[in-house]
Amino acid sequence: MSKGKLQKFAEMETFKNVFQYPYSVVSTVPFEMRGYWHEQYFHNDNPIVLELGCGKGEYTVGLARVYPDINFIGVDIKGARIYTGAKQALEEGLENVAFLRTSIEIIDRFFSENEVQEIWLTFSDPQMKNAHKRLTSTFFMNRYRHFLIDGGIVHLKTDSNFLFTYTTYMVNVNKLPVLFRTEDLYGNELGEGSGSETLMDEKTREILGIHTYYENQWIERGLNIKYMKFLLPREGGLIEPDIEIELDDYRSFKRTKRSGLTTSK
Repeated sequence: MSKGKLQKFAEMETFKNVFQYPYSVVSTVPFEMRGYWHEQYFHNDNPIVLELGCGKGEYTVGLARVYPDINFIGVDIKGARIYTGAKQALEEGLENVAFLRTSIEIIDRFFSENEVQEIWLTFSDPQMKNAHKRLTSTFFMNRYRHFLIDGGIVHLKTDSNFLFTYTTYMVNVNKLPVLFRTEDLYGNELGEGSGSETLMDEKTREILGIHTYYENQWIERGLNIKYMKFLLPREGGLIEPDIEIELDDYRSFKRTKRSGLTTSK
């Protein structure tokens, strides 16, 4: 580990808005604040919204600025990334922000039933080879159901055509209500959806205009940014879509895809 990362980890140990529970820790030490985030950290009854795979926390902090009466928690396993957003939130005095360093695979160990109102997935790894690792897979949807309110909102913002197409199939095959959907967020404000929000209002435009570091890279490369939000009811079994989807021609910024395959489920 580089000296810079070691310094960040050491400093982050002093941050009151960061909770570090990698799998090796939480497997032996229970997270005692599970079910008590309102009482023990935020000290209010405002809704809690998660950003899963928050990276440097730009979206978590940006949302917290726009909505001071909502509590936001950014989750990522990479502590060096979380450091940036956590430090910024402290410097700005944002009391409605927290960060949790852990694996999203065990996210249900940190929140109890009905403790979370919404989930944001911003530029998640599409995980083109393994459906169970996709944050919009039914594997994760069933985990989210453990703590998300019944009919809570899931937001997906992505550059990945593969992940967006997969999620569209997952939503459709399970008949999850789509509130808004667009394949070109900044080129066309008219979206699709079963709700009334087919045309973005000013507040939605402000929220979706928050750009992460990596999002700016995608935009500079001429990639369309895609967005959808849908409801996740608690009842009913979920079916994993069984369909071949064309792979993205990249995996992440400045990296090519690792496989010679052209499609994947």
